[in-house]
Amino acid sequence: MQIYFKTFLFLIVTLLFSCSKDEPKVTILKEKNLETQMIEVYNQAMLEYEKGDVIYAAKKFSEVELLYPQSIWAPRAVLMSAYGHFTQGYYSYAINDLERFFVKYKNHPQSDYAYYLLALCHYNQIVDEKKDFNEILKSRKYFEIVIDNYPETDYALDSKFKLELIIELMASKEMYLARYYTQREKWIPAINRFKKVVNDYETTIYVEEALHRLVELHYKIGLIKEAQNYASLLGYNYQSSQWYEASYKILNKNYEPKKVKNRNKNDTLIKKFKKLFK
Repeated sequence: MQIYFKTFLFLIVTLLFSCSKDEPKVTILKEKNLETQMIEVYNQAMLEYEKGDVIYAAKKFSEVELLYPQSIWAPRAVLMSAYGHFTQGYYSYAINDLERFFVKYKNHPQSDYAYYLLALCHYNQIVDEKKDFNEILKSRKYFEIVIDNYPETDYALDSKFKLELIIELMASKEMYLARYYTQREKWIPAINRFKKVVNDYETTIYVEEALHRLVELHYKIGLIKEAQNYASLLGYNYQSSQWYEASYKILNKNYEPKKVKNRNKNDTLIKKFKKLFK
């Protein structure tokens, strides 16, 4: 029994002695620097974006900018946040992101994209040219910045196309107001609006009608010479249009349009075909 006790005691002492040699295990917590945290958050944001949770991704991109605004990742994060909000129709949030981008990161290499996206944010909010004129003006402003400052980019090419549509909308707005004044027999305000269409939007589809209305209104208030001048301008540029014919009728009361005899197209073709055998 004494032998067993000694053996047991020996084992305990040996075990304690061996444990005393091992170094104590300590958990070392390394504090992450700002740049590491920022990159991790940026990657999380990209992951959420790819999953389709665009709004949450936009929030994470905003965190990147807050963590390390001086890094090269911060402006990229702002643009990604703006794009995320834009794709979901949160245009006011996207506009706030982009305006902050221009304040903090002037002359950034991706400024062309930022201006283009800002223009689109305003452009996509145009529903009715009569009510959304402020959005029309802002989108025009930013599309023109893209065209003037970044003419060789794809953004400039699309901006030119959209700018043409915007100018058509602006001319449409002027025509709407001119017709409004005409209906209420406010001749001078109406004339001024039609003149604006002719002078400022001469490439739009509304110019012919505007010229005719100027002939019509000047004739109505007794300014025959001015009416003739506008009729001449209309005739010089659009002699074959219906608006020129309508203006010509005003100044020439005895005018009768030439009557063209209606002919069956198939009969004409048959006659031409028969001539081949004569």
